[in-house]
Amino acid sequence: MDAASETELVPSGEGRPVASRRKRRGSGRDRILECALEAFCEIGYQATSVRDIAQRSSVSVPGLYHHFSSKYEILLTLIRRVMNDLIVETSKAVQDGGSDPVERLGAAVQAHVKFHTERQQESFLGNTELRSLGPEERTEIVALRDQQQAIFGTLIAEGVAAGRMHAGSVQGATRAIVTMCTAVASWYRPGGSLTSESVADQYRAYALAIVTGHLP
Repeated sequence: MDAASETELVPSGEGRPVASRRKRRGSGRDRILECALEAFCEIGYQATSVRDIAQRSSVSVPGLYHHFSSKYEILLTLIRRVMNDLIVETSKAVQDGGSDPVERLGAAVQAHVKFHTERQQESFLGNTELRSLGPEERTEIVALRDQQQAIFGTLIAEGVAAGRMHAGSVQGATRAIVTMCTAVASWYRPGGSLTSESVADQYRAYALAIVTGHLP
């Protein structure tokens, strides 16, 4: 089994987070997903062929089809996985955030932002290739997105009801916060002056300022 080295994400020139080549490890299925993710982010889903993914994964095309029925199934698996993991991590952060809705919203923002910096390629793919899904699968993923956004909406509504937050429109404030935090995946660069934790802390302050009026 190959020893894994760290992945470095570098700008591609087209706003895509690109992973430098590295030695990979894991099962054939995991390796295929990893290499497909790399290819989709570098050149786009439509431009990537099954043969491209197989070559990157060091498997034959028939070997790839042993794990996945199509390139489309690989894409759906990646997008479905990242959305489910995001919901789980954000929900856990909220549960661990105590009873104060302001603190719980802050915890949700930190988890959301940290996720989008640490799993940047997957987050980028989910945001850019939703268009490549068929109607049924797109509906499924949009429902998961709505579920994630509802976590924030519920917290803001609770904060407003408790007099701890102020929002002319709970829906509008929710959309503004989630959109702002999700966009981190499009510009964050590991190894730069900002760590994942510092960005999460900054965005926590920005998000809370929207609903409390307390500027960072």
